[in-house]
Amino acid sequence: MKPLQLIAQLKTSLLEEDYTYSYNRETNILKLTHKRVNRTIELSLGPVIAKYGQKKEKAIEEVVYMIHETFDAMEKEQQTERYLNPTIYPVIRATSFPTKSKQGVPFITRPHTAETRIFYALDLGSTYRLVDQDLLGKLQMTEQEVTESALFQLRNLPTAYKVDEVAGNKYYFFNANDGYDASRILNDRLMKEMQDKVEGEMTLAVPHQDVLIIGDIRNDAGYDILAQMTMHFFTVGIVPITSLSFLYEESELEPIFILGKHANQKENN
Repeated sequence: MKPLQLIAQLKTSLLEEDYTYSYNRETNILKLTHKRVNRTIELSLGPVIAKYGQKKEKAIEEVVYMIHETFDAMEKEQQTERYLNPTIYPVIRATSFPTKSKQGVPFITRPHTAETRIFYALDLGSTYRLVDQDLLGKLQMTEQEVTESALFQLRNLPTAYKVDEVAGNKYYFFNANDGYDASRILNDRLMKEMQDKVEGEMTLAVPHQDVLIIGDIRNDAGYDILAQMTMHFFTVGIVPITSLSFLYEESELEPIFILGKHANQKENN
């Protein structure tokens, strides 16, 4: 068996959708990276080929088993570290979002508005896992500790934004694409800083999880623009939350029903 034939054999069990292959012809070493675990092991192909001459397919099975076990151990080590020193953030979801996992285990939640609810997520790098009662036990934390830790760690997230001015109104977009953009609505320090910038009425919108829009509304046209903008983001978001916007005053959120507001204005006129 030749090295490339061995690699082709390995790919039938260790699929390329889960692993990245990098072969060095000079050293005859294969680097195998597990995409989810983001760790790499090196495999010298010479000894494996020699074993194949003696054991045939059994040699391939042994190598595949060894690779699986190695990466499983690495993943468990990462998970243990995450449980011991967890990074937890709050995440905003629509009130229609399930409050239990597929296994029927309740998530840790807190009320937010009539349209939104707060969940909590254990950050896993490129993804996260919502904290439920089972995970709470592994973290060895109380619900209160989870909520306090999440709000504290939320304040450490970057708060860069882009600003756009339309028809005399300003709109600030928080879009770091880290999975927690909408969560920044819970950062009281950030809200106070933005309130100091706003000259008109301050509005907040979380149409989907990857954007927070803060509006500085200075005229009626600003509300129409905000409504169109929020609906657009709501329809294109992977995890939509709400198409409603909120007035922000004294740390309180009040939903804005923009069409009704303008209809009332027209009736009065």
